[in-house]
Amino acid sequence: MAETELSPSHLIQPMFVTSGEGLREPVESMPGVERLSISELVAEVTTVASAGVRAVLLFGIPSTKDEVASEAYDDEGVVQMAVRALKEAHPEVTVITDVCLCEYTSHGHCGVLQGDEVDNDLTIELLAKTAISHADAGADAIAPSDMMDGRIGAIRTQLDESGHQGLPIISYAAKYASSFYGPFRDAADCAPSSGDRRGYQMDPANALEAVREAEADLDEGADVLMVKPAMPYLDVVSLVKEATGAPVAAYQVSGEYSMIKAAAANGWLDERSAVLESLLAIRRAGADAIITYYATAAALWLAEEASTR
Repeated sequence: MAETELSPSHLIQPMFVTSGEGLREPVESMPGVERLSISELVAEVTTVASAGVRAVLLFGIPSTKDEVASEAYDDEGVVQMAVRALKEAHPEVTVITDVCLCEYTSHGHCGVLQGDEVDNDLTIELLAKTAISHADAGADAIAPSDMMDGRIGAIRTQLDESGHQGLPIISYAAKYASSFYGPFRDAADCAPSSGDRRGYQMDPANALEAVREAEADLDEGADVLMVKPAMPYLDVVSLVKEATGAPVAAYQVSGEYSMIKAAAANGWLDERSAVLESLLAIRRAGADAIITYYATAAALWLAEEASTR
């Protein structure tokens, strides 16, 4: 009689790919998560797919960073090479790429700085170049996470003009200026060197603004709308889904993952049941897809439960 279904098909596994060979670098603040070189990434996706998770979201960690995020849109960048390797080894797996500059800039902001401010329009041009390079490499979908104004329209237009009319855009429509991103910034080494991201990420006090942002992104050509983080913003997930009727994804972010990990390590809660309950809550709120670092583990747990019914 359950009203809400949670299955491996709802889950997307985020992964960090780094330059180098034969590397598996543990992320200290995210137990169980590693930065993987391309060969190790390909091997790990075998495990992910075997668990029943059929989509991954790639974040790149370049060999060098600069003020204009040059490696983000380099055709031989780490993500571009990883996409080609994954599509050759695992053509059945949907490969989604993060499109943002924060992992690639020396200052850690999501765009190019002019003084102390992010230059919105210049950043959009570089984001579009990045999206096209990912599409050329074979990405199945791109996910702009930068929160620059007007970037979905610009990316859609330039993708279409470059021959990628059918490439879906998964828009981070409502990405909040959250305290829950800390462990991710350790993993990607992308904490801002000065200031913060409140100038372009959303105010946690605002929910109706998220609906306006989502509707604007749909008008500009987004195919899927994302809310990030997930658990502290379940009301926003529900509002966006109800207002738009569009496919909605929610991101159970690094801080949410690490909190459960830490509590479980201390014996304060049961990890498996807490994870599955949290994911079910995100689905119940209206998410059609969930990006979670627990995707592979959760898929295995769900398969075990199904086999005992």
